[in-house]
Amino acid sequence: MALPHLFRPLTLRGVSLRNRTAVPPMCQYTAVDGMAGDWHLVHLGKFAQGGFGIVFVEATAVEARGRITHGDVGIWSDAHVPPLARIAAFLAANGAVPAIQLAHAGRKASMQRPWQGNGPMTGADQAGGELAWPVVAASAEPLEPGWLVPEALDRAGMASMREAWRTATLRAAEAGFAVAEVHSAHGYLLHSFLSPLANRRNDAHGGDLAGRMRFPLEVVETVRAAWPADRPLFVRISSVDGIEGGWTVEDSVVYARELKARGVDVIDCSSGGLTGSATAARNAPRGLGFQVPYAERVRAEAGLPTMAVGLILDAPQAEQILAEGRADIIAVGREAMNDPNWAVHAARALGLPDEGFPQWPQQYGWWLERRQRVLDRIRSNPSPSG
Repeated sequence: MALPHLFRPLTLRGVSLRNRTAVPPMCQYTAVDGMAGDWHLVHLGKFAQGGFGIVFVEATAVEARGRITHGDVGIWSDAHVPPLARIAAFLAANGAVPAIQLAHAGRKASMQRPWQGNGPMTGADQAGGELAWPVVAASAEPLEPGWLVPEALDRAGMASMREAWRTATLRAAEAGFAVAEVHSAHGYLLHSFLSPLANRRNDAHGGDLAGRMRFPLEVVETVRAAWPADRPLFVRISSVDGIEGGWTVEDSVVYARELKARGVDVIDCSSGGLTGSATAARNAPRGLGFQVPYAERVRAEAGLPTMAVGLILDAPQAEQILAEGRADIIAVGREAMNDPNWAVHAARALGLPDEGFPQWPQQYGWWLERRQRVLDRIRSNPSPSG
């Protein structure tokens, strides 16, 4: 049989993925002082054992004030490297490409964890020892009424920010990650420059589309220069703001072309999040695979690979997206949390040979294959009913 598209290897620069499945960055809000811990190792390690091709560490702050919450993972100091290196090594040892998303929350920083309110920090948070910190953005406009008013980055601030991204990139390489992703979506710092609804600047980093793209492109140039040439670079975008007058998919195509010219290898096509929760898009109705059309359009019109994400639930759906040429990689987030073995289950669902459970880690496959023999014997010789 022809190999299903979902399980065809993919090579990007000097990195080969065993298949087209990915676990996208998913914040766990469980770090202490930015340090990844046992939770992160086990959380991410399950996906490598479950057969995914590429596994991303969550949004990892390039500086302390770039965290979304006090529980975010960071990479702003050398001390953050060893626990991340432990994760990268485990992912690679279990067949997955280890990847990291480098991020800065901008005006959406200094907020509560989702299960603590998902809003600006209050007196109750401070009483518990979690203090708010100053935030920055493209313009001095808060996310919503009642949120912290950010400081608009000046030229010196932007230069300092580029340096933070550069050193974070070097640390990510030192930690052993094979893929890096720049987060320019979901209302965070770089998205606040891109969207005309958040960027009110009247200097070279505001105004028209070229001006609003300038700083995010400068950051990408900085990261690409610091990232090893044989390792691919992804960029996550909010393909649309989903708000009248905001960022459009046409803007995303232009941005993607500029990213391609700067050495970006894959566009990770999400949407929304300029205000409200991370992926909220007020006027973009959700259905199964609701963001796939964005990945398809960017792929076709910008001429570079895309990663599709968002309510992709099962193997046939994922296979169809790839077979139709709408994306190159399928990211499965919440469904992966529901089933960490999604990828190996997808292999069986798409008809890959499973005798001996070859898609599984040897430590599991050895036992499952013997269990299958017992089940087959029972099913072929059912006990007579009493």
